[in-house]
Amino acid sequence: MDNRVRDEAAQWFVRLQDGPLSAQERQRFDAWRGAQPAHQYEIDVLQGLWNATDLLPKARLQALGDAPTERLGRRALLRYAVAASVVAVAVGLSVFSVFEPKSYNAEFSTQVGEHRQVTFPDGSVMDLNSRSVVAVHYEKGWRGVELKQGEAMFSVQHDAGRPFVVAAGAGQVTVTGTRFDVRLDADQTRVAVEAGTVKVQGQASDHIVTLTAGHGTHVDPLGQVAAAYAVNPGELTAWRSGKLVFNNATLSEVAREVSRYREQPLRVSTAAVGNLRLTSVFKSSDTDALLKALPHILPVALRTLPDGSQEIISR
Repeated sequence: MDNRVRDEAAQWFVRLQDGPLSAQERQRFDAWRGAQPAHQYEIDVLQGLWNATDLLPKARLQALGDAPTERLGRRALLRYAVAASVVAVAVGLSVFSVFEPKSYNAEFSTQVGEHRQVTFPDGSVMDLNSRSVVAVHYEKGWRGVELKQGEAMFSVQHDAGRPFVVAAGAGQVTVTGTRFDVRLDADQTRVAVEAGTVKVQGQASDHIVTLTAGHGTHVDPLGQVAAAYAVNPGELTAWRSGKLVFNNATLSEVAREVSRYREQPLRVSTAAVGNLRLTSVFKSSDTDALLKALPHILPVALRTLPDGSQEIISR
């Protein structure tokens, strides 16, 4: 979790204990709280710590918070602990996990050509590719994400007590802390690991494939998981920097990828055209440039269909 978020939450929490907010303060607080899920999460944690002080001897709270020795009231003690670092006090009191908010639910999506980054309450970060939809559900002891459509890159905060599970199509990815990419296509769910270790399981069996950095796998629609194989995570996640990287990719694969960034899909006319290979790099924000370049690279042409979509044909 970003320390800046915790500091801001601590300042707001102390202010909330001092009495009603003014209309202007309320407006600023509501705007801050709604800016990202982590803000509300930290306020909830602090409220849990506040409530927990009722259950603890004042002397113990003073000692753990390294508070001044003079007699302090409950509010003064908590204000001092917040200023000193409420998170450290909570860990010392072993109440953080007890009073941690029980659940968190949210859904995020992106439009054509849109990229979006989301920070979850635990500090994990998700980057969403174009045309993607995810649902997030956290419970005590479990962090869950369902990739309903598209592609997402996850940078997961390590927490051995709360595994992070991504469900996508007929596959499921389980980690405790790592960086990995999950992509859901009609014919498969693909997983690639940039750092750490993940476990991939399909619905078809209990068989688990373990992936380490630089490796990937895919799960077919029936839930069968392929053996681990080497991948280039940098190429597969180049979309995060606005690039489309094709390394000996078939035109069928190119068309499918380009379609993610266009209002109308790109198609190939025949299997023979679809099997032609392309190696190049383009901007995801300018797929028209890619289409203009194709006839100069390969023996193909483009034609526009009645529905406005385009098709790659042989020439």
